[in-house]
Amino acid sequence: MSIALAEHMANFAECGNQQRIYLKNGQMLQGWIMEINEDALLISTGFNEKSGQDSWVNFEDIDLGRLQFWDVFEQHWMTWIMPD
Repeated sequence: MSIALAEHMANFAECGNQQRIYLKNGQMLQGWIMEINEDALLISTGFNEKSGQDSWVNFEDIDLGRLQFWDVFEQHWMTWIMPD
């Protein structure tokens, strides 16, 4: 996709305690973004090594209008808006 999109996703990854991403196929992934490149991100889901799963997700598969992060101060999920 682009370096600019990867930078926006890196900013998103730094928000909150966890992130939620919704895929265009309707699936939702919740966890921690571990790595980002110019085309995809690696999200770690689950609570520990036994039940967790690391998944590479292409940016083109993500619904960029439905990104959320857990706000530890407000104690609820906040919508992250992609900058123009």
